[in-house]
Amino acid sequence: MEGRSGLTLLLTVMALSSLHLRSCHSSSDLQILTADRRIDLASHIIRVALVLKVQNDGASPASNVLLTFPPTQAKHLALLQAAEVTGKKKKKTLHTLDAKPSDQADGPNGAKFFSISLRNPLSTGGSVSIEVSYILTQSLEPFPVEISQSEPQLVLFRDSSSILSPYPIKQQTTVIRTPSTRVESFTRVEPSSQLRTELKYGPYENKPAFSYTPILVHFENNNPFAVVEELVREIEISHWGNLQITEHYTLVHNGARHKGGFSRVEYQSRPALSGVSSFKHLVAKLPPRVHSVYYRDSIGNISTSHLRTSYSKSELEIEPRYPLLGGWKATFIIGYGLPLKDVLFEADDGKRYLNFSFGCPIAETVVNKITNKVVLPEGSKNPSVVVPFSVERRAETKYSYLDIVGRPVVVLEKENVVPEHNSLFQVYYEFHPMFMLAEPLMLTSVFFFFFVAALAYVHMDISIRK
Repeated sequence: MEGRSGLTLLLTVMALSSLHLRSCHSSSDLQILTADRRIDLASHIIRVALVLKVQNDGASPASNVLLTFPPTQAKHLALLQAAEVTGKKKKKTLHTLDAKPSDQADGPNGAKFFSISLRNPLSTGGSVSIEVSYILTQSLEPFPVEISQSEPQLVLFRDSSSILSPYPIKQQTTVIRTPSTRVESFTRVEPSSQLRTELKYGPYENKPAFSYTPILVHFENNNPFAVVEELVREIEISHWGNLQITEHYTLVHNGARHKGGFSRVEYQSRPALSGVSSFKHLVAKLPPRVHSVYYRDSIGNISTSHLRTSYSKSELEIEPRYPLLGGWKATFIIGYGLPLKDVLFEADDGKRYLNFSFGCPIAETVVNKITNKVVLPEGSKNPSVVVPFSVERRAETKYSYLDIVGRPVVVLEKENVVPEHNSLFQVYYEFHPMFMLAEPLMLTSVFFFFFVAALAYVHMDISIRK
């Protein structure tokens, strides 16, 4: 018995080893002919564009291409998109590819793998061009971590001069764009150069797999680091013609923390020099044809807001009660209504569906956690959801005026949300029009029985006299 269990264990180990060797071999079968990376540091949201030309040097077709991220970047990766490029220049066409975390074991120094599925297997000797874009959040470190009201905000960015990849790269170039020409320092890895707001690393040739050369860029970035710690949005559907949206915000300035006192006189008299990285105003992009818009906090209505509407869009410019400097926080509520016909439609199978934007309407904002609560009318059945990215879903029940069984609520939650998540999502549900008569009939019945009771009381003789 012991010999048989030992043999089983040996075979298992051999199978796992064979699988690992096979995956390593398949990775080494591919090589990257050219790689061009552009890193945009203009905001506190880091946007990276990567163009790869991949060649298959193996004996068998390849159906996947692996991307590699350091563990610190994988932790703050908000969005990853990939597309296969066909044609050239004006005739270029992009075909969206599926990109998701790989189940492969971590690479050297904890590197995380993501897998891109090709449209067609890449044959031996063939090549394919892939455009990759990804977004990193909360990856800029304020340095110094505390600044006074009159100081600019300096930050650090850490990365590698060479692209981290499980494949060898024949030629590669990295360009880093900063928001201003003020770059305090940057790591030089020859060849490297600086031209105005751009830092260029490369071209580097014949870099082996998993090459990594750390670099550090110290530069000025006075853009407000707007982070919504939590956004709870309630979307309430009424089939009587209106959609009501209520959004609860907890907003924080996530840049260098403010130190010392605050002078409002200096802040208002020297706006170009005092509190340059603070929030002066925020712009929320709302759907067109909004009405009944309000902006308030726990104290009451905030009058420092301006609404601009047009046929195609609506913009709400808001100012907090006080300037938001580094580390300061504010909580507020934005509410508005929409005509139901703009967002609620009927599918071919008779179901109704809501078509609404998922993300945060405030421009250039990172949301640590967003919760969308879609409150369906009472009597709705079999709700289903279509979202273009992964979310957590759960169900609740809400009771409002005159409700008997309650209204079904579809709750959608997601963490690390960026402006690129402002995509439309759909909530499908079944609803019988007879349920619209429930509340009017209930009110009518109550008033009817009340008047019958009053009439009976008036005509009833309850005296004890004969």
